[in-house]
Amino acid sequence: MSQHELDFLSDSTEATTTRFVTFIGASYKRFDLAIMTTNRFYGKKLVTDLQSGITAIIGEEDLEEEGYLEFTFKLSEEEAGDLREFLHMVVGPTVFTD
Repeated sequence: MSQHELDFLSDSTEATTTRFVTFIGASYKRFDLAIMTTNRFYGKKLVTDLQSGITAIIGEEDLEEEGYLEFTFKLSEEEAGDLREFLHMVVGPTVFTD
């Protein structure tokens, strides 16, 4: 498929804010994260684990979903608990707009 045949569904540019954080929790796992704040995703954050390259769009309700962080970031329950504790400090509520 050539570039002229692409069917773009969306193509936009936006200034974002990215916070880089490194921490070690009770599990002794080191987390190197990039947390992007954007106007997209209804207020959720784009969280990237820089060690694994895994990225997820995360809001408060995702933090409460059992097994979500474990599955998404391939973490043990204890490691996910450390990540969840940190993300509760930085992830705000999801905001749905018309």
